[in-house]
Amino acid sequence: KEETKQLDVVLESVKSLYKKKLRPLEKAYRFGEFYSPMLSDADFDAAPMVLLLGQYSVGKTTFIKYLLERDFPGMRIGPEPTTDRFLCIMHGKNERCIPGNALAADAEKPFQGLNKFGVSFLNHIECAEVSSPILSKITLIDTPGVLAGEKQRVGRAYDFPKVVEWFSQRCDRILILFDAHKLDVSDEMKRVIEVLKNSDNVRVVLNKADQVTSQQLMRVYGALMWSLGKVFGRPEVLRVYIGSFWDEPYKNTENIPLFQREREDLLNDLRSLPRNSTLRKINELVKRTRYAKVHAYICNHLRGQFGMFYKQSKQEKLLKSMLQEFKTVSKQHGLPPGDFPDVNRFRSSLERFEVWKFPKLYSGQMQTLEKVLSKEIPSLMKILPIVEQKKLEYANSTGGGGTGDDGGNPFGRASDSTKAIQQPWVVSGPMKVKYDLIFHEQKLTSGGKLTGSNAKEFMLKSCLPASTLGLIWELADMDKDGLLDDEEFAVCVYLIEAIKSGAMTSVPAALPVALIPPSKRSIVKADQSDDFV
Repeated sequence: KEETKQLDVVLESVKSLYKKKLRPLEKAYRFGEFYSPMLSDADFDAAPMVLLLGQYSVGKTTFIKYLLERDFPGMRIGPEPTTDRFLCIMHGKNERCIPGNALAADAEKPFQGLNKFGVSFLNHIECAEVSSPILSKITLIDTPGVLAGEKQRVGRAYDFPKVVEWFSQRCDRILILFDAHKLDVSDEMKRVIEVLKNSDNVRVVLNKADQVTSQQLMRVYGALMWSLGKVFGRPEVLRVYIGSFWDEPYKNTENIPLFQREREDLLNDLRSLPRNSTLRKINELVKRTRYAKVHAYICNHLRGQFGMFYKQSKQEKLLKSMLQEFKTVSKQHGLPPGDFPDVNRFRSSLERFEVWKFPKLYSGQMQTLEKVLSKEIPSLMKILPIVEQKKLEYANSTGGGGTGDDGGNPFGRASDSTKAIQQPWVVSGPMKVKYDLIFHEQKLTSGGKLTGSNAKEFMLKSCLPASTLGLIWELADMDKDGLLDDEEFAVCVYLIEAIKSGAMTSVPAALPVALIPPSKRSIVKADQSDDFV
């Protein structure tokens, strides 16, 4: 597609800016050893990543299985702490597990930066390659359960919060899962949230919400928001999705409409990640450029404080007065304090270097970065709305209607599509209420749909031949996902009743427009969209 080519051009321009303008400065002043490692092509080319965090047995692995609608290599689910390692679930033609050391050595995957955590961590990470259409759009990162209580004293062989921070800098979305029965925030969870405080891509999932009643859910939600408010320490309220994300029927059905709406909101949020991926990468380049600019000014300022003698003692004095040095640099160059790093963390990183050996900073280097921020990045940003506008124009041009020619559908004119959308549904309001009552009496999945095996028993009660019921199922399953939602079920029951009453002598070869719910009349166009869930 033309818009895909344009996005590729934007992405290549972003990579070129980083390689030619920013990376040389990062290398000169060892930026990667103070912040995050230098970026590779794989970091830019990678699909959007979604990081899942939470205590053990809150449903992180089950949530991934729910999205993929299948098992995956390395999956272990149980009430005890089962996921003892980080697991990156990516798209691959052949299903396999890649050990951590091999994963970090693969230049085609965006995980080379994990080498800095050493073998002790690389022994606790794997990559599962799975042939799944969803994974061609996003990469999912499963994590070990956050420790709580006595288990915190055992510790890990690596710094868990720092690893989470590394992933958070590269992930498009971070989902923190809570069990409706596990709302406590442990010490390790507090440390993890501490490194996520400045991230704007954090969302919360209150899982297993069907295990409590409406009254209990209200109290659980209030307690969760109170706990999160204390830990995050900011006035903004995090978005919390409420539901039960697995393939079992709901235990308490009184909140099914709420769970279904929350599920759609969450899936829509995940759907938006691939479309916004290029914009996020530009945003990350801007942040990295600002941090690198401040870092270079700080290092150059400290370098200028040294004379010919007593360099080591001078460095010790500078380390002690680092906060004052930050203020000086900020005032000299007009840099906002928000762009400066944490003083204690910077001090501990700087202790490993001989500051007087850093190269001198020239004005031309800073002018190059200023040009990137003021001219080159904005020019790339102007291209993205054009791409989105072309997508909209393409959708409008292919949406049907208005041309008057007889091409496309051989059974009707394209000019009839607008009339079809406006045609009323034959399933009236009272009929829909009756069908909905029958629908919710069945065994539904957590997504609020009816599987074929669960529908079979109800459909056989009609005493119609199995061949007829099979044709009715094919027509009712309009999105061909092997499941029936409430509207598809209504069509199914309507057809059964029409055949039994004689209103229809046989099952039609295709659904008439009047039988298709208005929300489903663009189903063919929906199947051709870029959505992946």
